[in-house]
Amino acid sequence: MREAELAPLAHEGILRRQSARESAARTYARALPIVPVRARGLTIEGADGSRYLDCLSGAGTLALGHNHPVVLEAIRKVLDSGAPLHVLDLATPVKDTFTTELFRTLPPGFADHARVQFCGPAGTDAVEAALKLARAATGRTGVVAFSGAYHGMTAGALEASGGASDVRVARLPYPQDYRCPFGVGGGRGAELAARWTESLLDDPKSGVPGPAGMILEPVQGEGGVIPAPDDWMRRMRDITSARSIPLIADEIQTGVGRTGAFWAVEHSGITPDVMVLSKAIGGSLPLAVVVYRDDLDVWEPGAHAGTFRGNQLAMAAGAATLAYVRENRLAERAALLGARMLAQLRGLAADFPCIGDVRGRGLMIGVELVDPEQPPEPVAEVDAQAGSTVGGPRPAAPDLAVAVQRECLRRGLIVELGGRHSSVVRLLPPLTITDEQANAVLDRLSDAVASVAAAPTDLWARGVEHGGHAEYGGSAGRAERAEWAGQAAAR
Repeated sequence: MREAELAPLAHEGILRRQSARESAARTYARALPIVPVRARGLTIEGADGSRYLDCLSGAGTLALGHNHPVVLEAIRKVLDSGAPLHVLDLATPVKDTFTTELFRTLPPGFADHARVQFCGPAGTDAVEAALKLARAATGRTGVVAFSGAYHGMTAGALEASGGASDVRVARLPYPQDYRCPFGVGGGRGAELAARWTESLLDDPKSGVPGPAGMILEPVQGEGGVIPAPDDWMRRMRDITSARSIPLIADEIQTGVGRTGAFWAVEHSGITPDVMVLSKAIGGSLPLAVVVYRDDLDVWEPGAHAGTFRGNQLAMAAGAATLAYVRENRLAERAALLGARMLAQLRGLAADFPCIGDVRGRGLMIGVELVDPEQPPEPVAEVDAQAGSTVGGPRPAAPDLAVAVQRECLRRGLIVELGGRHSSVVRLLPPLTITDEQANAVLDRLSDAVASVAAAPTDLWARGVEHGGHAEYGGSAGRAERAEWAGQAAAR
């Protein structure tokens, strides 16, 4: 058989063996039945010869896209030098270069009084280290976090996330316009959220003792791409400062230019006490750090560690990525291109009632799908000064979002799903995406939405599985997934 005939068979066999051998906890592989074999920039090529535009980017890890030349060169340089690849926390020239570049990018005034803790290689490890540090520094144990948060999959990080089941963390309302917890949205909704926070912290009968720290995302990613209002961020900074509560900013997905500023906290002009960083800082390789005010540095030697905290290849790739984003002003590029993409998507929303909301910041974009056949949810009355409204958002439509993701994949576009109900189609393209590529992404997404919107409801409302960090299960989802795999293999 010719190579072109063998490729689909190899593709199908790999998918079949993955399904038989790997854990039921696998996620993206379920919604994206592809077998990547080559990648460069925005583009992935599958084992069956199919090509895709990748707007998942390793869940935001690939700031420069796949296999960027500066990243590859940095890795080759270390490999060719004969330098050790595993050094625990020993000092090396590679680590010194990475730390210097990282400190060069930190928010103004932070680097001069900061320490960096290298921990385990995943973002959730950095969250664990930050919570542990805050408890050690303050002598307190509680933590306050926010509804809709996602901070990782280890025990402590999960407790601070919105999907926690065994709650030992006080949960606060995170402001948002579209599904405001107070039913008003806008500045008034953010003000009510801030007042609730103050009340909970100051009320001696609130049931929440003084916390060791407050952890928040400047933009909630898995929570549905919800940017925090800048004024609200400043209020959180004032509230925590006045009460000597360390403010922990989770910049694992928002950092390194993603939101249109190098660090998302810079939009509001605040300086947190602690920043947890991972994903893009490793230049596509595993790396996570905690950066914090030096007066919080109360660790005893060995109080926190991690076998792979000295990943030299990741530090080299990360330093190259940080420098490239900084020198080429990719954060500014993300702000401009992201604003244009958001504007075009909002125009699309005007044509399709199934698009409930379009939101984001920079190249962190979310499109929330809703059920256009259901009535809007009721909202609170709004006084004349704040404005009036006749109805709230329609119910979320996770099955519709899955259908859009499926149609995007058929058109060669990889997108992620997120949000409270997995009803938000997420775009996380590399910061190096060109104008032409951005147009192609929007064209394919628009075509996918149009195709799904024109289909009868029963074709997409079949209980299919969701991508991202959602939960999975059900025979309908398995059947649908098998159908997708067969279609992908047949292309």
